[in-house]
Amino acid sequence: MIRRVVAAAVGVLLALPVAAAPTPSEEQHAGVRVVAASAGDEATARVEQIVAAMSVREKAASVVMGHIPTTDPATAAAYMSQNQLGGFILMGANVPRDEASLRALTAAMTPDAAFPPLLAIDQEGGDVSRLSWDAFPAALTLKNGSDDEVRDAFAGRGALVSRAGIGVNFGVVADVTSDPGMFIYRRALGTDPAGAARRVAAAVSGESAGALSTLKHFPGHGAAPGDSHNGIPATDESLEQWRAADAVPFAAGIEAGAPLLMFGHLRYRAVDAAPASLSAEWHRIARDELGFTGVAVTDDLGMLQASGEAQYRDPVANAVAALAAGNDLVLSVMFTTPDSAGRIVDGIVAAVESGALPAARLDEAATRVAGLRLELGDDGAAFAPCGDCAPAG
Repeated sequence: MIRRVVAAAVGVLLALPVAAAPTPSEEQHAGVRVVAASAGDEATARVEQIVAAMSVREKAASVVMGHIPTTDPATAAAYMSQNQLGGFILMGANVPRDEASLRALTAAMTPDAAFPPLLAIDQEGGDVSRLSWDAFPAALTLKNGSDDEVRDAFAGRGALVSRAGIGVNFGVVADVTSDPGMFIYRRALGTDPAGAARRVAAAVSGESAGALSTLKHFPGHGAAPGDSHNGIPATDESLEQWRAADAVPFAAGIEAGAPLLMFGHLRYRAVDAAPASLSAEWHRIARDELGFTGVAVTDDLGMLQASGEAQYRDPVANAVAALAAGNDLVLSVMFTTPDSAGRIVDGIVAAVESGALPAARLDEAATRVAGLRLELGDDGAAFAPCGDCAPAG
């Protein structure tokens, strides 16, 4: 429900009064008073009111997805509480040996189930699998499978993610390549645009009951040779060629309802000299041409630092540039320390205060993220029990 109306909230947020007279019905979320509205406008009003009540620093923190390597619930809870971040990505170093311990960790990071942080994980299955107990088929098998097989695998995978108390899965690889020598080949769901599109849509459909799906790595890693973890892969593919090929699976995933789109550190030189993650033009294309209205998230910004390119040495500058380009959520994993997130938040605040980052752009990003968090809370997607999601085999 909230996902369908948050786009409208983004459009009208700045035109509304900052404060409204309270009604007798109120809720409390993360220290923010939420005033109930009429049934038709309730979802939009809740998002608007939460964001309007935030300080600039709270908005800045809400658009950062951080990370520290720990499996200790108290340590993770303190990190989230102190930084007030909008999200956290669980990597291998955050996943204990058993599901119950993981559930305890995610519960500790979720003090308010009605307005949970966006807890995310890279659970593609196969080569990229944080949950060792996920035995569902992965892309290397599914790229030759039927749509139903893909849908069933991702339904099970989404249920495992949900059972662990995680709301967001960075698990649907919408890249397409037929070249087994390409970095992304083993993880892609298809070797041709039409086949990849069907399987991407099936994956989103299957996963949607358990987790919020993310399409990655926009605008497409299949056209750009190399590994974006240690460089910035580039291609001379034209925009027309992209529309006919690499765009097709992303368009299908967006049409299927994927609420997150991950922007890759990929250069399409014919479109923009900047990586897509820092390109306003690629964000415009995603929204205006493909009709994406959800949360745009960067791939790990630490990968830009790892590229060795001098202009991307500063993680704070990268985060500000990513938000200015149109991302709603900035992801930071590599090179992070317990105080990295705080420095990024400080940098975003300073950029808004100096005018380098328009306040309206931060409001827009914070509104989209808040809408997704409320949707998780309303749906209980990250906290639903799972009685029929044991992995096959």
